[in-house]
Amino acid sequence: MIMNKYYTDEKNAQVILALLKEHGIRKVIASPGATNITIVASMQNDPYFEMYSSVDERSAAYMACGLAAESGESVVISCTGATASRNYLPGLTEAYYRKLPILAITSTQAVSKVGHHIAQVIDRSSIQNDVAKLSVTLPIVKDNDDLWDCEIKVNQAILELKRHGGGPVHINLPTTYSKSYDTKELPKVRVINRITPTNEFPEIHYGKIAVFIGAHALMNKEQTEAIDRFCASNDAVVFCDHTSNYKGKYRVLYSLVACQQMYDLAENQPEVLIHIGEISGDYSSLGINGKQIWRVSEDGEIRDTFRRLRYIFEMSEQIFFQSYTKKDQDDRSSYLQICKNNLNELYNEIPELPFSNIWLASKMAHRIPEGSTIHFGILNSLRSWNFFEIPHSVLTASNVGGFGIDGNISSLVGASLVNKNKLYFGVIGDLAFFYDMNVMGNRHVGNNLRILLINNGKGTEFRQYNHAAAHFGEDADKYIAAAGHFGNKSRELVKHYTQDLGFEYMCATEKQQFEQVYERFLTAEMTEKPMLLEVFTNNSDESKALEIISNIEKSIKGKIKQSTKQFIKTILGENNLNILKKVIRRF
Repeated sequence: MIMNKYYTDEKNAQVILALLKEHGIRKVIASPGATNITIVASMQNDPYFEMYSSVDERSAAYMACGLAAESGESVVISCTGATASRNYLPGLTEAYYRKLPILAITSTQAVSKVGHHIAQVIDRSSIQNDVAKLSVTLPIVKDNDDLWDCEIKVNQAILELKRHGGGPVHINLPTTYSKSYDTKELPKVRVINRITPTNEFPEIHYGKIAVFIGAHALMNKEQTEAIDRFCASNDAVVFCDHTSNYKGKYRVLYSLVACQQMYDLAENQPEVLIHIGEISGDYSSLGINGKQIWRVSEDGEIRDTFRRLRYIFEMSEQIFFQSYTKKDQDDRSSYLQICKNNLNELYNEIPELPFSNIWLASKMAHRIPEGSTIHFGILNSLRSWNFFEIPHSVLTASNVGGFGIDGNISSLVGASLVNKNKLYFGVIGDLAFFYDMNVMGNRHVGNNLRILLINNGKGTEFRQYNHAAAHFGEDADKYIAAAGHFGNKSRELVKHYTQDLGFEYMCATEKQQFEQVYERFLTAEMTEKPMLLEVFTNNSDESKALEIISNIEKSIKGKIKQSTKQFIKTILGENNLNILKKVIRRF
């Protein structure tokens, strides 16, 4: 039986083949074996690849050294399981110290078989430091997540061949021993390219362009102006949250729009989204996405947050924005105005909210004293305050790096030590507070510290209407939301603890009581003692507030629909309206 001379049906091998071609890599030295049959046969069936054979893997690796050094091109070497890959080590060591771009693809049976006395299965999970710059293991592709993982890892491996002077890279490729070679065309794969200041920069086409900033170090004036000039010349907008630390002209705190369940974010989706900064805790705004993502970071690493990454620019943000700022271009801000109009429309329609973290943010955010700093606890506190702007001069932070509840107050205290004449605020939930409360007894705590404690007696995040645990209802309190700990919303526990530590203590259990104390908490004057304001809420109000603020768009559309009905009724009259309805039903 003569086999069709097409490609293997194994998806992970297809991704490798497609990306090798997209990145212009054609030279291959293949060694015989069973686990690498699918990829070698597929290469053999494609005249694009320039193939060579070597029985001895040790020799194959050294042949690749000579071929790469002489041609200046990347070279692929392919071998099977058992100890075949071990014989690559001397040649790859040579390549490592000479910075030769050799891509070692070691095929294997399913990685899950490692350690179970399966013949010819060895553990390649750890390699020596000086045989490859990078080592990745591909999944056997069973779904879209596996396919994404595979595309990212293969792009990452290929790009590493020439990065920072170049060198060898290792891909561990599991096979299912498929005998099917019915794939006539390789799949369209996402190519990721890395751009450095010495490369030719890709063109940025006209259309909606946006910058998305995750958690970011403090920006100086020059950094901010570089972004502003870029936006002005490209009619771009900057999507931020309170950890972004960009306060320029094109800033849009878009979480209120992005969270709307009835709002179609695709209507204003950018063609190109420039991604800078690190991890974002603004889950709603991550849905903005872009048809194409350009990541800018000096680390040059592939961070495919939005799963649409096209370029990674390994350079400073200033170099990038300056390079794409069009000279002699009139300032434009139409996209900015569209986004601001959407935002303002929702702000103007925010209804009365229940007593909750979100309601507190609506009352306090704009009144945080000028020139102060505010830290937010992760999830509920950060999300709640991301709906509302704060004064321009107020700096913000949140522990979104490790994204845990531990250490929120400690980070706040540490920051407050920098400037004893500046106010430092913290907004934190009860579980995170009790997790880290010992730092409040630190003898370095100063009178410039102010903590807003939202005490709902549990991890209220797990009781939100839209959370995966919501369907458990009250049962979630037992072990998922961890309710009832730390005094179970005791009115005395935190009061005595903080007062004994020298804090000024205030509390509120409902809106009227809060109105009586919060202005004292927000006073711009340095007080004699640090402060703690404990606000007691409940999870049902917290959840209801989030549901209300996430459905303002639905409310607006409902009002428009009702107004339209009333207008038609007024024009036609009741009798004519009923006649019109009957006619419409017939059709």
